Amino acid sequence: MITTFGALVGLFISVILILKKYEPVYSLMFGALIGGLVGGADLLNTIEFMINGAKDIFPSILRVLASGFLAACLIKTGSVNRISEEIIKALGDKHSILGIIFSTFVLAAVGVNLDVAILTVAPIGLSLGSKLNYSKMSVLLALLGGGKAGNIISPNPNTLAAADNFNVDISNVMMSNVTPAIFGIILTLLLTKLLSNKGSKIIFNTLNKEHESLPSLFCSIIGPCTSIVLLSLGNFTDITIDPLIALPVGAMVSIIATNNTKNTNELMAFGINKMQGICLLLLGTGTLVGIIQSSNLQQSTIELLDILNIPQFLLAPISGMIMSLATASSTSGSTIASSTFSTAILASGLSNVAGATLVNAGSCVFEQLPHGSLFHTSGSSVEISLSERFKLLPYEITLGLTMTAVSTIIQLILL
Repeated sequence: MITTFGALVGLFISVILILKKYEPVYSLMFGALIGGLVGGADLLNTIEFMINGAKDIFPSILRVLASGFLAACLIKTGSVNRISEEIIKALGDKHSILGIIFSTFVLAAVGVNLDVAILTVAPIGLSLGSKLNYSKMSVLLALLGGGKAGNIISPNPNTLAAADNFNVDISNVMMSNVTPAIFGIILTLLLTKLLSNKGSKIIFNTLNKEHESLPSLFCSIIGPCTSIVLLSLGNFTDITIDPLIALPVGAMVSIIATNNTKNTNELMAFGINKMQGICLLLLGTGTLVGIIQSSNLQQSTIELLDILNIPQFLLAPISGMIMSLATASSTSGSTIASSTFSTAILASGLSNVAGATLVNAGSCVFEQLPHGSLFHTSGSSVEISLSERFKLLPYEITLGLTMTAVSTIIQLILL
């Protein structure tokens, strides 16, 4: 058994290396190696723990690859652009800021990577923000808040990891966080209006969209809708369809509906390219998970909760938050927390669905910290200054904490 100190050293080294801009995958692997050795294991056992941890991640990796195919179809066929533009058009200029929020919410909710959802809607958001004289901070918060709300109810890697490790249908985890997501949208709207005159203004922005080449709204949404219906069948029937099947089926429906069958191989290649970074990150995360799982960290955390008189059921959201704080990634945070603490969380009296739901919600609280990609990707999408990007962090954390708190209250009511 590896000591708690060794596991924490491994986690700390990984975070420091990531902050120093070293490759995250190797940073996680190196941190896992050092953590195992410092924690009292010999080299052979440390390697074995790392490999076993990586093995446990493979089901999630396969499902992430499957989600990449659907995401690629939505992005490359222009479906994401059509969906976001139709939402903006339906709400009109008067409610355009809500349109920006709802656009990233929908795109993230149907399985588009959060970074991609923000980059997709950002040009529209800048254009509308310029007309309404909104600040860059306000527009970026609208993008991020909507995306974070959509991310906790999506078939994205963070939700997949939580569902896998708690052995529940992903559709149950997605549905359980619908109410917290609604609260997230409402709070985002309020905070966005509060920030409308704070920070630098958008000077000028023009859209350069090829509207003629975009598919119709029906053709754009039929693919993700198919996947969501297939994933939800287990809630209403005896038929349970794994994301490994449901997501590619939705992708093929999208390809056929948008008349892109001749580009199928290109879309597959794009999907693999978009998800290979996440899959490698999951492998690196798995090696660190193997060390943490083989350590006393879980027991030490429970003892700390007892000392502080914190109810053990709060281990679910707290573990998600702490691991996302350490990794600045909802995917890694959800993966580490759900695989490491699932046994203790279930022992506290929470159901499998409740445990997965709360870990998933908690893992989205700190995903935008500077040692992760979302911080920089989102900032560049609206060309915001680094100082203003930092000023936005408290608002984003508030959004995440609010959704996690609502999710926790709901699960306690159902307990």
